[in-house]
Amino acid sequence: MSKPKPSIGGQAVIEGVMMKGPTHIATAVREPSGAIALQKELVTSIGDRYPILKKPMLRGVIALGESLIYGLKALSFSAQAAGEEDEQLTTKEIAMTMLFSLGLAILLFVIIPTFAAKYIHNTITDPRLLNLFEGGLRMTIFILYIVGISSLKDIQRVFQYHGAEHKTIHAYEAGAPLDVEHIKTYSRLHPRCGTNFLLIVMVVSIIMFAFLGWPDLFWRIMSRILLLPVVAGISYEIIRFAGRSQNRWVACAITPGLWLQYLTTREPSDDQIEVAIAAFEAVRPPDEDLSTENG
Repeated sequence: MSKPKPSIGGQAVIEGVMMKGPTHIATAVREPSGAIALQKELVTSIGDRYPILKKPMLRGVIALGESLIYGLKALSFSAQAAGEEDEQLTTKEIAMTMLFSLGLAILLFVIIPTFAAKYIHNTITDPRLLNLFEGGLRMTIFILYIVGISSLKDIQRVFQYHGAEHKTIHAYEAGAPLDVEHIKTYSRLHPRCGTNFLLIVMVVSIIMFAFLGWPDLFWRIMSRILLLPVVAGISYEIIRFAGRSQNRWVACAITPGLWLQYLTTREPSDDQIEVAIAAFEAVRPPDEDLSTENG
């Protein structure tokens, strides 16, 4: 039996792609001159120092937090390389950006739907139905947010790089040669995409919160915030399993997340795929068996 391929993931950034491999993270960006700028660094995880954090449920929360940090660093580098910023973000600025992003997410997806749901309390009294209504509002806001940003021209270009990232990873996982002509034939939708993860988070939160009763507004908001790590942990395990499973029922279950990727990805150009390849090759394990990649 052939040795399983290492898991490699990534994300789109400004005029580029970030890829994360087993030992390194690399961000490749198309500069205004047409050259590809590359930044590469070792992967460091708190889970390496404290192995208990690699256990199921805990590893999802750690992976999410570290992904946010690496993602912001990659965005900072890409903005500078693409000529949109003069300097990269400092550690303090990254921390402040993360706090602001978290606060905005709590406002949009926790406070607003929870607050709005109280206005139907006189019509619906069953706590489970009230929580399901709140969850429906949260899902609606999430989808409208995706639809809204996908209409922006600059974001559409980022979504093209998102498509290039997915196609490159698909080609790698299929054992195909990593060149533009082969990669462009693969799907821009991928089961391990962050879009899938966010949709799973929404569904898991709806199910979990449905059984929490209907306390006053303050405790409703606090319960949602305090349980976010649990929701993230469960969602991570689900998408981790789905990404490796060949079961057709699992495939059906993640189909809505794949459909949503039609909004968060676009078909990339050849030069965008070249950038994704550059990032991927920088993190690819050097001792990997490449014998399957013979066309």
